[in-house]
Amino acid sequence: MESYDKLIERISKHANLGVEEIEKKVEAKKAKLSGLISKEGAAQIVAAEMGINFDSARLKINEIFNGMKRANVLCKVIDVFPVREYNKNGRSGKVANLRVADDSGNAKVVFWDNSHIALIEQGKISKESVIEISNANVRNGELHLSSFSNVKISNEKIDNALTEKVFESIKLKDIRAGQNAKIRAIIVQAFEPRYFEVCPECKKRAFEGECKIHGKVEPLKRALLSIVLDDGSSTIRSVLFGEGINKLGLIDEEIFSIDKFAEKKSYLLGEERVFYGNAKSNTLYNTVEFNIERLEGVDLDVLIKELETKN
Repeated sequence: MESYDKLIERISKHANLGVEEIEKKVEAKKAKLSGLISKEGAAQIVAAEMGINFDSARLKINEIFNGMKRANVLCKVIDVFPVREYNKNGRSGKVANLRVADDSGNAKVVFWDNSHIALIEQGKISKESVIEISNANVRNGELHLSSFSNVKISNEKIDNALTEKVFESIKLKDIRAGQNAKIRAIIVQAFEPRYFEVCPECKKRAFEGECKIHGKVEPLKRALLSIVLDDGSSTIRSVLFGEGINKLGLIDEEIFSIDKFAEKKSYLLGEERVFYGNAKSNTLYNTVEFNIERLEGVDLDVLIKELETKN
């Protein structure tokens, strides 16, 4: 994985040891811990044992990885989403989401602290702002800022910020939570669609014809389709929404009718596509799942060129 490789390179440089030697130490640490830790986590332990501390180091976005507790990045805000209120498990408050970028990639940022959120509400942080983030937690490839984190406006410039999502071609056996992945795979299982309603104005979930923001509305019906993908190295449970389901060759009538979907289901099995999306942790089942953002057919000409390049 790119972030793991970059971490190993950083440790190698600071320790003045070869990359292969560092990797041997990481594998030994994983074995000692009975494989109950990721390669990235083992590398962090190895670095700490060698007296190498990256807590104050500024990273590029493509260098962050899940499990980091003190990630520091300089980034440009490329999207600001409306501040939302939540009430869950007896806790209530506000949450704000941004999308940020530098010249290596882009990522989602989540503000949980009211003082950070106030910077958005007051217009001090807006689209095109350059911000410096410190002590952020990294979960599912996202930077989460609590009251222990910090964010401030920076006068530094960021040129050539990558605003388009970067998807890495990955084998399913290697996929990790938080990665934006490109997977060529076959559909081996499909489940009945699940239905829900959204507000026609803000497109957020509506319950019994009511939106938390817009009150009583005439909701729109939406579908969620779970499928299992297999790329020959492993399988993964994946989720498709909206037009993504249509791109599998299903029309709305076949999506929103369980009987008609059942007739079409066998058509889906064995279909090969290239899927783009984000891998996320399912903490309930301790697994990684794949949220599909878009998909396309397999271009044989492109595939042949890629194989020729590898050979």
